[in-house]
Amino acid sequence: MAPIPIPAPSKKEPRVLFITPEVYPLCKTGGLGDVSAALPAALRALGLDVRLLIPGYPQVLAGLKPKRKVAEFENLEHFPPCVLRAAKLPVNDADSIPVFIIDCPELYSREGGPYQDTAGRDWPDNVLRFGLLGKIGAILGSDASPLKWQPHIVHCNDWQSGLTPAYLHFHPHQPPQRKAASVMTIHNLAFQGNFPPETVARLGLPARSFNMHGAEFHGQLSFLKAGLYYADHITTVSPNYAREIQSEPLGFGLQGLLSARRGQMTGIINGIDESVWNPATDPYIASHYARTDLSAKIANKRALQKTMALTQDDTAPLFAAISRITHQKGFDVLQQIAPQLVEIPAQLAILGSGNAEMEKHLTALARAYPGRIAVHIGYTEALSHLIEAGADCFLMPSRFEPCGLNQMYSQRYGTPPLVHATGGLVDTVVDCTPATLKNGSATGFVFHPMTAEQLLATIRRAAKLFEDTATWRMLQQNGMTKDFSWRNSAAAYRRIYRMLAGKTDYRTA
Repeated sequence: MAPIPIPAPSKKEPRVLFITPEVYPLCKTGGLGDVSAALPAALRALGLDVRLLIPGYPQVLAGLKPKRKVAEFENLEHFPPCVLRAAKLPVNDADSIPVFIIDCPELYSREGGPYQDTAGRDWPDNVLRFGLLGKIGAILGSDASPLKWQPHIVHCNDWQSGLTPAYLHFHPHQPPQRKAASVMTIHNLAFQGNFPPETVARLGLPARSFNMHGAEFHGQLSFLKAGLYYADHITTVSPNYAREIQSEPLGFGLQGLLSARRGQMTGIINGIDESVWNPATDPYIASHYARTDLSAKIANKRALQKTMALTQDDTAPLFAAISRITHQKGFDVLQQIAPQLVEIPAQLAILGSGNAEMEKHLTALARAYPGRIAVHIGYTEALSHLIEAGADCFLMPSRFEPCGLNQMYSQRYGTPPLVHATGGLVDTVVDCTPATLKNGSATGFVFHPMTAEQLLATIRRAAKLFEDTATWRMLQQNGMTKDFSWRNSAAAYRRIYRMLAGKTDYRTA
């Protein structure tokens, strides 16, 4: 199949600086890494000039070549000297995304992940590491930028870039001076980037920013609250999550601010990269298949069973999960009912890492039920794809889930998801009932409330339906017909950008 031609950026469209702490495949700890590659690519396909800004971790500098220096910041108050480099991130055969890299060895040149060291401890200087990301983002979005290219919009993601709207707000601005409008996207409100109050001066923020009508949150400086308070517009990664975070418990203390700003908040469901997640072309799976012919899916189940040392059994439903192993993701409840799941009889395959005690409990279950429960602690891209293709049903018993991607991957792979009724899971999965089966909308299984009893009952409901081959095939094909591409999501973001660009001092010339 020939690559889809990507149009040249249109001068009639807003220019966008997309600020992110991670991007696939250079560095990825979760869904934000996927979004940071796929959404800018989809926006560029619509003709927008979108460019990334990302910290210069070792894996970023090693993965992007060639790089050219485009600016130096030798006397940046409150931060170490750094260099801004430019490169391009290939996204497909037809296009690549321009990337600005903050090359600051003092803050970023170290082993470990983007947020934590090799032992899983937060970097003690994260306040400076991501304060610098926010500061450079604000400089590039203002008349102080050393670059000829200047954005109409700076699009910030999660707490790590939350200071950009604050720095922009306090940037001296009198016409004809210019500064971009800001969009703040909440990927997960539970992670807020809170630091001691003395960091306000350390970051060069004015004292007046540190109050309840600003960046102060329960006596601390909150990067996320700063972004939410000062941004021109807020987005969340699903419409249902936008509603949930305006009240407890999912508001995490910010529900008052979010409710007050609901007129400037939009929920936009994430998309998925259909070129990466496609069972007809996926290089990681054992056998390719499509909606019109699912016969090869069983070969992937057998390959998964072999890879994870599960008993070769075509008739037992194979349930699977790929996730951070945490309380949020419901693994405490899943491990409670795992022995009863085995008795159905069914199999369980888990890929992920997280809470050490939960990991220990899950690996003990795998030892107790060899051939029926398999657990791989860690993450590999290849195994995650094989699980999506080889499992019969995908489990996502999350207590809260702002959007979720795996439930969309699963439907694309003919693997009906079983989810808790929360966040983006509600927006993307239609519960299998007699009525939804009849009208062709059923795509998975939804349970509520979040209890072990309800999870087990829904797993048993799915296992019972699995015995009805024809109905199960219909359920698989329903999910595979759904359009989870980034096209619709990108169009929704473009509408917001256009609206905000009309309110800035920039002109689309």
